[in-house]
Amino acid sequence: MKRLLKPSVVNGIAEAPPSKSVAQRVIAVASLARGHSEVLYPGTSDDVKATIRVCKALGTQIHQLPGRLVIDGGISAPYQPLDCGESGLGIRMFSSIAATLDKPVILTGRGTLTKRPMYIVERSVMAIGAKCKTNNGYIPITVTGPAKGGVAKVDGSLSSQVLTGMLIAAPKAKSDITLRVSNLKSKPYIDLTIDVMKTFGVEVENIDYKIFSIKSGTEYMPANYIVEGDWSGAAFLLVAGAIAGKVRVDNISLSSKQADKAVLHALDMAGATISTNENSVEVAKNKLKCFNFDATNCPDLFPPLVALASYCKGETRIKGVSRLRTKESDRAEALCQEFAKLNINIKIAGEDMIIKGGKLHGGIVESHDDHRIVMACGVAALQAKGVVEINGAEAVAKSYPEFFKDLEMIKV
Repeated sequence: MKRLLKPSVVNGIAEAPPSKSVAQRVIAVASLARGHSEVLYPGTSDDVKATIRVCKALGTQIHQLPGRLVIDGGISAPYQPLDCGESGLGIRMFSSIAATLDKPVILTGRGTLTKRPMYIVERSVMAIGAKCKTNNGYIPITVTGPAKGGVAKVDGSLSSQVLTGMLIAAPKAKSDITLRVSNLKSKPYIDLTIDVMKTFGVEVENIDYKIFSIKSGTEYMPANYIVEGDWSGAAFLLVAGAIAGKVRVDNISLSSKQADKAVLHALDMAGATISTNENSVEVAKNKLKCFNFDATNCPDLFPPLVALASYCKGETRIKGVSRLRTKESDRAEALCQEFAKLNINIKIAGEDMIIKGGKLHGGIVESHDDHRIVMACGVAALQAKGVVEINGAEAVAKSYPEFFKDLEMIKV
């Protein structure tokens, strides 16, 4: 699908989409809780749909109603491969969950997930005492439990999602699990996982993000959960306000544990005008200046911040490039390629991405089948000197299906 975006001014109010990151965790945990749970506002992103599909394949009863999921938990070995779609979080969570079952489970996916390395999943599942085999480091993955538990070493430098899966699965292991974690990145996402587990009755002992202990046999209890708004999606709308007018985004909590709330710090450093309430943020255009920002713990902010930096005078540095290499695309390379087509020079120097602000031209850009590349180009197009055409724009459905609708709504 192609999208043509003309230069525009924005001045309006939008509502942040539901957080797929939260919703996926909640649906997975509710499926492990025997009894009746309800999840309000789970959203309609492709990743959430994939999570629902996997849980149903595992035997969970899920009734989908407008704005609500009714979940009767309980899982068993599936009769078919688990299709995780394109969800990296999904396949990392469900590989560990599948390891708690007593029969072989095959996990697969499609699209960009076929290109993402899975060695880290293989190592993590084996570390908790189950068997795991990949297809030369890629999907499909075959997991054979049950997980024995015990003490496991975890490298947290590549992805916190693997640790999330291990934590969620841990109460179902045969014995207590202690996870000794080194170089953990994206700690806020682990806080989010632990909070969801606690809501459903399971406590995690966390010692300085280096040692996590979970008791075997602790039962998840059913609960009702309201999914909060997504700071990752909201970040694009807030950047739109900073470069093209004024935007208020509702349904985002300042007390959220989501890592991408840090976008407010970047916007402040760039000189945007910001006003906040507990559940909304307004950002208005101002004279923008270059900034330095460490996105190691919030790598999903790279795309919106590249769009922001493109309009900032001087050279902006964003740290954490290695976190981008195994996303839906090689996001570092994709951002360099596509923004060059819009007359923005981006260089990589070690862990730093250096963006030289300038005057954006119109042009034709590619999505790389990556939802965040599409949204970054869509926001950057707002003040470009010409029309921007995005090929493969349908990729936004992975996390934010209503992105273009919401963008149009705030245009003047």
